Amino acid sequence: MIKCHECGSKLRRVHRTFRERFQYLAIFKCDTCETEAYAPHPYSYHFGPQCRCPRCGTYRLGRLKERDRIDRMQTGLFNLVERLAGGRLVHCRICRLQFYDRRPLASEAPVPQPEMQPVKDS
Repeated sequence: MIKCHECGSKLRRVHRTFRERFQYLAIFKCDTCETEAYAPHPYSYHFGPQCRCPRCGTYRLGRLKERDRIDRMQTGLFNLVERLAGGRLVHCRICRLQFYDRRPLASEAPVPQPEMQPVKDS
């Protein structure tokens, strides 16, 4: 059962508009506090600044040098395009899936540093 992040009560599923059907897999709404929760489509994991697992959506990934014959390999158009575009082999630590991706891992992504302001002497 899905619970609300704000008040902890049960969420119920609501109807999506035509445009929302392409964006979200499901939309849930809380009856008490009127907040909404969205479940994205799995294909939306292929778009974004950092690499995500196309099956479970986690950021806990690692790089592989060569294909592991024990764990399964992702098939499909997105994986083929990423491989042809120069993507590197990535392994999900949660669902043990292998796939190709060009984007940096969340652990490899550069963290923006705040700019230092000069101190004015009086």
